[in-house]
Amino acid sequence: MTLESRVAGILLSLSVSACAQVTLPAGTPLPVAIPVHLPMLAGETLRSELLYPVYVDNKLVLPAHTIVLGLVLSLNPDHGRRVYARFSADFTPFRTPVVEFTSILLKNGSSLPLATSAATDGAPIFRLTPGPPKRGGIIRQQYQVVKASVRNQALFYTAPGRGDRLKQLLYNQLPYHPQRIDQGTAWTVTTTAPLELPADSAMLALVAVTPEAENNHLPDFFDRLTAPDKLAQEAPEERPKWLIQAYLDEPISSATSHVGEPVKATVAVPIFNADGSLAVPEGAVLTGTVTQAQPARRFSHTGKLRFTFTTLTLPGAAPKNVRTTMAAADAKTPQQLAMDSEGNVAPEPTNKVAPLIYAALAALPLHHDRDADAGEQFGKNALASNSLGLIGFIIGTASRQAAVSGAIGAYGAAVSMYRAYFARGKETAFARNTRIVLKTEATQVTRLKPAS
Repeated sequence: MTLESRVAGILLSLSVSACAQVTLPAGTPLPVAIPVHLPMLAGETLRSELLYPVYVDNKLVLPAHTIVLGLVLSLNPDHGRRVYARFSADFTPFRTPVVEFTSILLKNGSSLPLATSAATDGAPIFRLTPGPPKRGGIIRQQYQVVKASVRNQALFYTAPGRGDRLKQLLYNQLPYHPQRIDQGTAWTVTTTAPLELPADSAMLALVAVTPEAENNHLPDFFDRLTAPDKLAQEAPEERPKWLIQAYLDEPISSATSHVGEPVKATVAVPIFNADGSLAVPEGAVLTGTVTQAQPARRFSHTGKLRFTFTTLTLPGAAPKNVRTTMAAADAKTPQQLAMDSEGNVAPEPTNKVAPLIYAALAALPLHHDRDADAGEQFGKNALASNSLGLIGFIIGTASRQAAVSGAIGAYGAAVSMYRAYFARGKETAFARNTRIVLKTEATQVTRLKPAS
């Protein structure tokens, strides 16, 4: 074999190996969640799954449910939760885990080292979707809140996994109880260094592109824009629409944001036309502004936040006008946010009936009945003092004093009333890299060129 052929062979192998790599760039969001409960311990190993697929150059390289391994670096004290719990006689030293993810398991069983940012904001998440239009005044709305609370209580005792929920309910009644990282706790970390993925994993993932993109195969937006007269005659509800999945570039909150402040989001999933051609590439940028921002105030006035995206910029193209409404968004469970029928997000209404029930129960032991036996009085004491958890129940029933049980119940009712009527309301906030889904509509009759 001649020297020239050897050099050519080496160059060919290098070019093949170079083509056999897919680079996941630094700064890529990776939303992950744990599928099982884990103890709250520093050094605990985390075996999590990707919540959403990851695309590079409009190709699926990491499908959803890819295994991502990490560990708990340390435990930080959760001061806010500790203070909140003290008022309910819960002296558990609540902590927040600091986590980091270190490797990815591919379909072929191999492991790749991964460098990510540390995260502390873990919590189970749920997908916000528009609810039915609100009807009636504040009384009807409170009726709906109470109705939803009763329905949730029924599901608590009937839905699968009730054994574990009942055990946790018992733990929460204790003045000191173990803490864990709950099943479904999620973090969104970002890669801090490029990750080289082998081409075979990328090619295996490509099989899932068609079903994954099925919901994005909407009517050909670009072709319809070639007929401006037809588009101008169409009613707004008949104009072409997309559903765009994106990540917020920066956090926004009703406590810190201002009207007119710019908002940006990066498209996470490419959108294809009906013929399979690329319409909106992964990495396209949505820009808009905050249209309403009002911090939360005392007396349960919740924070108000509203934002909209008005332009879509494809790589290498000029910005184009779009009209957007929020179709869905991820939210952490502790936020307790809700989305109305128009896509506006706000904290869920506070249950203002519960404090009145606690107050009525607190007064039960004080109503003496000459014909009442010891068992009936015990029941009244138990109902009144249970508002302070197990420790209140024990003190109230063991004392056998109506005044003691009533005082404990009155304290619990006062705490509940303060939180429902007088405390500062909740803020509306979205963290950086929050996953959102936008329904977009064309407002400009110029052809948008698909990326080459």
